[in-house]
Amino acid sequence: MQRRRGQGTTAMDTYGNDGTGGAGAGRRTFGIEEELLLVDPATGEAVPMAGALLDLYVRPLEAASGPVLTAEFQQEMIEVVSPPHATLAKLEQDIVAGRALAQQAAEDVGVRVAALGTSPLPADPHPVQLRRFRAMMEEYGLTAREQLTCGCHIHVSVESPEEAVAVLDRMRNWLPVLVALSANSPFWHGEDSGYASYRSQVWNRWPSAGPLELLGTPDAYHQLVYDMVSTGVAMDEGMIYFDARLSRHYPTVEIRVADVCLRPENTVLLAGIARGLVETAAREWREGTDPVSVPSALLRLAGWKASRWGLRGELLDPQTHRPAPALAVVNALLHHVRGALEDMGDLQRVEDLMDRLLADGTGAVRQMEVLHRTGDLERVVEDAADCTLATP
Repeated sequence: MQRRRGQGTTAMDTYGNDGTGGAGAGRRTFGIEEELLLVDPATGEAVPMAGALLDLYVRPLEAASGPVLTAEFQQEMIEVVSPPHATLAKLEQDIVAGRALAQQAAEDVGVRVAALGTSPLPADPHPVQLRRFRAMMEEYGLTAREQLTCGCHIHVSVESPEEAVAVLDRMRNWLPVLVALSANSPFWHGEDSGYASYRSQVWNRWPSAGPLELLGTPDAYHQLVYDMVSTGVAMDEGMIYFDARLSRHYPTVEIRVADVCLRPENTVLLAGIARGLVETAAREWREGTDPVSVPSALLRLAGWKASRWGLRGELLDPQTHRPAPALAVVNALLHHVRGALEDMGDLQRVEDLMDRLLADGTGAVRQMEVLHRTGDLERVVEDAADCTLATP
């Protein structure tokens, strides 16, 4: 697949306290949370070693300016959190450094890390022993017990709650394209799922997951969250799993739709596009451009199609909501964010990384190719662990 060029966690404590975001194109900060699978080097199976790993893990002295490791829902996974950066180059350094840090910690307990959206081999997850997680296991049954998926969450700074909700309203129709670009989970319980991103299907079992309707104001957003928690179906605000949401702790919007990417440079690409989407949406809001009014039901269909095919089939065009070749939709996305990417100095790097992704294929494509070549899911995991640490 070839593309025509030229077409088209930590953060601050209060909104805008460092001058990022808004009109200061190039200063809008962003950070990454990557969830990685912990696997047995001999068998490729997911292993519940997060507790032992974190017991030995010593937070580096440079943690204030570098990536750190944290626990996640299941003990078969670990999360790498980068601090915010103003440039794509600095963020790229921390993505690579964070994966290396996770691998060093994993080696201390005899395992490897692998950037896989789901385990290719059958897995029996073990939740981290916290009261909240035990309550989730009891309340949500098989949905919680089987929830061993690894995603990539991108935080992008915003200047105010008003700008944040305006951004959510104006980029929601583009988020399914990020699912297609990041697709890296074709296997489930040892079988070919038929999906490029089966993680998306598993994740959307949660009752509070999925796209938002247009909201317009921060009050409307917070009222919706309050109403959802008040039903008792969502246990608390931490379980509001929108495709993109306002961070509860930082002045950021958090984009949550993507699989963890197989190679670090694919995460870099995703981060660059995500910041471009946020900046473009903020500019549209300031210029008085109304958001595209598309029902969330159609966005669910767009997300499903991206999950099913990745970049190997048709996607739904974010502007017409009709089927279109994946390459045309990717070009439309790049055209949409081109001005922001140029102003932030990211255009050349993003275009180069996109060309490589289109040439090499997504993580899902590589996983399937390794299986077809070797006939062995263990080899799929081994190759993924190697790719996780590949230098861009």
